[in-house]
Amino acid sequence: MTLWTAEAIAAATGGTASADFAVGGVAFDSREVGPGDLFVALPGETTDGHRFLDRAYAQGAAGALVSAATSGPHVRVADTFTALEDLARAARARMRGVVIGVTGSVGKTSAKEALFACLDRSMRGAVHRSVKSYNNHTGVPLSLARMPADARAAVLEMGMNHAGELAALTRIVRPNIALVTAIAPAHTEFFSGEEAIADAKGEIFQGLEARDGSRGGIAIVPFDSPHRDRLIAAARPHAARIVTFGSGEGADVRATDVTRLSSGANFVTVAMGGRELNFALSQPGAHWVSNALAVLAAVDAAGADPAQAALALADLAGLVGRGARFAAPLADGGEATVIDESYNANPASMRATLAVLGEAEGRRLAVLGEMRELGEQSDAYHAGLADAVAAAGVEAAVLVGPAMMPLANALAGRARIVHVADAAAALDAARALLAPGDTVLVKGSNGVGLARVVAGLRGA
Repeated sequence: MTLWTAEAIAAATGGTASADFAVGGVAFDSREVGPGDLFVALPGETTDGHRFLDRAYAQGAAGALVSAATSGPHVRVADTFTALEDLARAARARMRGVVIGVTGSVGKTSAKEALFACLDRSMRGAVHRSVKSYNNHTGVPLSLARMPADARAAVLEMGMNHAGELAALTRIVRPNIALVTAIAPAHTEFFSGEEAIADAKGEIFQGLEARDGSRGGIAIVPFDSPHRDRLIAAARPHAARIVTFGSGEGADVRATDVTRLSSGANFVTVAMGGRELNFALSQPGAHWVSNALAVLAAVDAAGADPAQAALALADLAGLVGRGARFAAPLADGGEATVIDESYNANPASMRATLAVLGEAEGRRLAVLGEMRELGEQSDAYHAGLADAVAAAGVEAAVLVGPAMMPLANALAGRARIVHVADAAAALDAARALLAPGDTVLVKGSNGVGLARVVAGLRGA
């Protein structure tokens, strides 16, 4: 499938094409380039993508977007980052389907993946989404540049860790529907408090537009959030309609009953727009009930079928790094269950996943990595997890990184604690503690590298 021709790339970016070529994909990491891709040679803080042009061509790149001379087929521009944004804008301009932007302190990747699965149920093969967590100033333009012109829907994750970042991204994405999953302490090193975080997340509404390009789209806001009214106020100047989701009386998309099944899944009854849906939500935990409500609100706003979406939510598998489970073989025989939440962590998501661990049968263990970018309140946030660890019935915890010392002190006498410096030591400690029938939660900020613990327990 042709995604872009050299002529179209040059027209979008104001560049000059060296030859006629066509590409079926776009990448800015040379390690991810595949046959037929466009390689965008971006300058970086430590290196420059132009150094990897030979590798990209060797791996099958059909062309490159460059700002320096190269012998391979290319489009040359003055600045490749600006050109990537221009390509993203061109992709957005030619797409006639519904575009949904997703942000939030927690749950945005999970909601994005669930929303993709739900929309794909009724628009099979015609839904585009961000891959991985490409949600920043380079990832969002890349995700847009990869969007097929004939996509019927697109789900784009949008993140930030400073004020003003979402305002810039949303003007590129121009979402028809903008969803905020939740507001919680995250990146607090860069914000004065949760109100400031809510304001920064609310910037996503500034880019809202209707399907016909006119002002106004649909804003989706968490009803149960203490920052609900703040988010609604942020949305009101830009949204034609505001939809709320939650469990509280008055939410537009409301969970009226949630029953935990023996499998760990939840059976959920949802009232929305005079209709009632009943379905088994495959993913456990109260946070996933909230995700599901947000997703159903977005599906309905997109004009898709909520009943089909409910079927997709029943079939949804756990995401790698965000709730996937597997049986880990143990050296002395038997297996332990691993809950892989290794991708990221903040106080709210830590508490949510510890609550899920607390529902597991048998002995419960946890490998918890430090939570980063919490600023001056880091010690308090880490120590504050002690009650959640105790409530989950954790018998032994491996705490990883120096920022975990306050939690180690708070848990003294309440659980067996092993405090280690890094992921390698954490893997050794976890292996020494695990016994057949145990369940272990692995969670921490991505920079801690607990994915290596998960891979080691898997036997990879």
